Amino acid sequence: MAKTDVTYTSYLDLDRVLAAQHPASGAHDEMLFIIVHQASELWLKLCLHELTEARRHIAADNLRPAFKMLARVARAQGQLIQSWDVLSTMTPHDYSTIRPHLGNSSGFQSWQYRMMEFMLGGRNPEMISLHERLPEAAAMLAREAASPSIYDETVRLLARRGFAIDEAVLNRDIEAPYAHSQSVEDAWAEIYRAPQEHWDLYELAEKLVDLEYHFQRWRFGHLKTVERIIGFKRGTGGTPGVPYLAGVLKQAFFPELLSVRTAI
Repeated sequence: MAKTDVTYTSYLDLDRVLAAQHPASGAHDEMLFIIVHQASELWLKLCLHELTEARRHIAADNLRPAFKMLARVARAQGQLIQSWDVLSTMTPHDYSTIRPHLGNSSGFQSWQYRMMEFMLGGRNPEMISLHERLPEAAAMLAREAASPSIYDETVRLLARRGFAIDEAVLNRDIEAPYAHSQSVEDAWAEIYRAPQEHWDLYELAEKLVDLEYHFQRWRFGHLKTVERIIGFKRGTGGTPGVPYLAGVLKQAFFPELLSVRTAI
């Protein structure tokens, strides 16, 4: 297609995007339900795009470009958080007209959400099995689980910058969930006590804290929206619903960046 033939609609492929909503129930509110979730998946796609490149820059000790990318992810997370405000306009009765048509489908099956968890370091390889009906997605998750998370790369960077990081942390099983390390907390404490001497690492730490903060806000918004609409019913994907969501709120991606605040 010649550049002169490109239109707003053709460039954004809007014909396909706007034709991708297929309500099954006939209920008025199903369009809201579909669009909120589709828009969230697009924001997640952007987050993954930015995190992938940010991690590459952190691994290369090229932090300035990473800062812009991580800041953009935080802004995109803000859009994800706001989506719960829109979805919460759905009442229990509204949702009850849609739920029978959802089958076993569930946001729990969002492989992009799982990928973002994995990239940030929240890893449970058993979760990959939930996506086996999408072999390509399961394969991507397996590759990510076998790759250093963005925090693994950050901790390795601390070691390369001369901070005394335990070898057990540097050589840990990256497929396992990350566990708090006193040596990593001590490194962050040194950075936070003298930010002027380690300004780029200090800024990186705060960018990561932003990601954690917004991710937890998203989880909390999810919990309260589910609680508001379906109460304590089980989720469509078979999860316990609100109790499960309350449990994941306790999970931290970057534990030392939280504990260091008490230490300094």
